[in-house]
Amino acid sequence: MKKIQTVGVVGAGTMGAALAQKFIQEGFHVILADREQAFVEKGKNVILHSLKDAVSKKVFTEEAANEFIQRLTCTAELKNLAACDLIVEAIFEDFQAKGDLFSRLNDIARPDTIIATNTSSFSVNELSEKVRDRGRFIGLHYFYHAAKNRLVEIIPGRETRPEVLKAAIQFSDLTGKDAILTKDEYGFAINRFFVPWLNEAVRLLEEGVAGIDEIDAICMSEFGIGMGPFALMNATGIPIALHAQKTLEKLGPSYRVADLLVTQVQKKSNWSCGNPSAVDQIDSKVRELVSGRMKEVVFFVCSQILEQGICTATDLNKGSRIGLKWKKGPVDLMQQEGEEKIRKMVQKYGMRHNEKIPVVKESLWKQEFVLLRKVKGNAIITFNRPEELNALNKTVIAQLENCFEAAEQDPEIHTIFITGSGKAFVAGADIRFFIANIKSGSLENIVAFTKYGQDVFDKIEKSEKKVVMLLNGLTLGGGLELALCGDVILASRKSVMAFPETGIGIYPGLGGTQRSRQRIGKGLAKYLILTGRSLAAGDAMDIGLIDGLVSPDELLEISEGNLEIPAINKRDLPAKWKAYADLYEKNNVKTIMNRGTADGKLDQQEMAQLCKTMGYKAPIAMQIAESLIDQGKGPSSELEMLNTIFSTSDALLGLSSIGKKVEYSGK
Repeated sequence: MKKIQTVGVVGAGTMGAALAQKFIQEGFHVILADREQAFVEKGKNVILHSLKDAVSKKVFTEEAANEFIQRLTCTAELKNLAACDLIVEAIFEDFQAKGDLFSRLNDIARPDTIIATNTSSFSVNELSEKVRDRGRFIGLHYFYHAAKNRLVEIIPGRETRPEVLKAAIQFSDLTGKDAILTKDEYGFAINRFFVPWLNEAVRLLEEGVAGIDEIDAICMSEFGIGMGPFALMNATGIPIALHAQKTLEKLGPSYRVADLLVTQVQKKSNWSCGNPSAVDQIDSKVRELVSGRMKEVVFFVCSQILEQGICTATDLNKGSRIGLKWKKGPVDLMQQEGEEKIRKMVQKYGMRHNEKIPVVKESLWKQEFVLLRKVKGNAIITFNRPEELNALNKTVIAQLENCFEAAEQDPEIHTIFITGSGKAFVAGADIRFFIANIKSGSLENIVAFTKYGQDVFDKIEKSEKKVVMLLNGLTLGGGLELALCGDVILASRKSVMAFPETGIGIYPGLGGTQRSRQRIGKGLAKYLILTGRSLAAGDAMDIGLIDGLVSPDELLEISEGNLEIPAINKRDLPAKWKAYADLYEKNNVKTIMNRGTADGKLDQQEMAQLCKTMGYKAPIAMQIAESLIDQGKGPSSELEMLNTIFSTSDALLGLSSIGKKVEYSGK
């Protein structure tokens, strides 16, 4: 497979500069090119200013920012792109200009260089006609602001070679992007419904149904977003919305551009947005009409997308939540309303525009949060819920069980790899489930869920096949408990591990108190769980919590059988960690908190910091966790105290206050 190390970005405007910044931040060498030196300098200054701002906000250190800049080369000469493994076109949306650029790149790019377009509206296949070798051409549609927004749509053309698609997917992963795969249809997946959603807002204004601030307020409330459609158009550019909608017009009468949108672009001014109205002060009939119309357009177009197989329901929903920052994606909303109601809304919209009604079927809404693929005798199981940091709920665990059983029963599979997509391996369990069941007094549901999770984890731990955990990012709570079920645990150097449960009023219930003891000993297991401290991957390696450190691209190569699994070497515990292990092995929580120990291995400052840290934890949760670790009776012992811990007021307080400082009462 093509290994990408140097990336060319053509177009040093807002999008191109943001892409260049993101790529250098992720370790790639970038050549940023434009047709004039002034444009190049402007793009470079945008990057420098953005990095300086990030340093001031302590997102990066100054040293890291300087290192990033060393990987950036700026040029007004396209010929310098000959050094690139991948060239991403990011110029303005003009079909002729893009075509001319690709024609020039034919004689500049090496034969093995991948050429990609960042178009948001044109056909990848039509653009590929200007590329001599269409097999190396692909669409990579990034979303604003590309240095921060994690979404990218990957659009293979009819002739795109499989290895080019594979390289694009891997590149997206290595550059910290959450990719969705779409067919080459106008608007692809996300803009296909989002742009008509903007257009429908303009229609409502045009028809006098409601004012700008009212429409924005209703949409913010209904879709769980921070900006309404008019404010969004002002932020991203009204001409861009017009251009994108104009491109979609060929899809049918419902896609016709609103006249007022054309007029507003001709005025060359923004919409007159004030402060969004208070939703409860808007007439209920207006609220209902605006909400209904805005949902109808989304459900109609998304039903078309799913019927035509433009992308999966999972990717459609994931893309909306990540790229557009919607609290709930279109598929979530359709499942919430139900098939019968959605069918009526879709029919109503289609009849209003005299357009063919797409099929509405609940079976098309199924989302796959855990994926299984097989490569060279390996099974790769991937959590595919990055918008929720791959959090565990009953559906996710059921899909994990199904994928694992399929891999285990396949005689051709000898090694099973489990990993995550996005920023996390698994960042714990879905907290909302616990809160809802505590409030409803249904603690039996929490016990049943935890027991089911334990049963699935037990199958993984006892599998006769080799199970390798590949930790690609955040590995917290239930995610770390799952990782501990593996025969081998490998982590990228960016991974972070922790048991944060006692800080949110509960204790690890999926085997964490027991498997951590088995792997790193009683003292360090207590240290991790009672303090909740985060471990960098290097520290996790030092204490034996993981077996190896690998780079992100090595994680991918290992899972696909292109690299050997690193040998596991027993290491002596460093003195720093032996001091923690001895402290928690020989003393209980009460003794440590009362400073009743004086073994001399930790200085007073560190002891004070430990006491302060544990002082923020829930006392009952710490007591139960310590007892479970001391007894070491196995994962099922954790089930015995679930009713007790979830009945405490501390549990509800902690679970409801994630990210906030709270004072626990010990009740």
